[in-house]
Amino acid sequence: MILAVLSALAEPTRLEAMRLLADGSEHCVCELMRKLGATQSRMSRHMQVLDRRDAQWVRYRISPELSPSLARLVEAALERPIMVTERAA
Repeated sequence: MILAVLSALAEPTRLEAMRLLADGSEHCVCELMRKLGATQSRMSRHMQVLDRRDAQWVRYRISPELSPSLARLVEAALERPIMVTERAA
């Protein structure tokens, strides 16, 4: 699992997206596209492991099931603390 997280964070687009997600909120792909200057297909490809489908909307967030050691790893990569919130019902 740690290698998968490190691999994901090594890609610049995903790293920047994770910095946006560190606020603990869910973000739609259109917001990430706008802030990162990426196309929808590029964002979807990079972020498919983090998605939550809500009808036609896809939302991304940092999982509340993230183990403490992985959370520390993500925080070190982002150089900032992450906020993790429970999934919306």
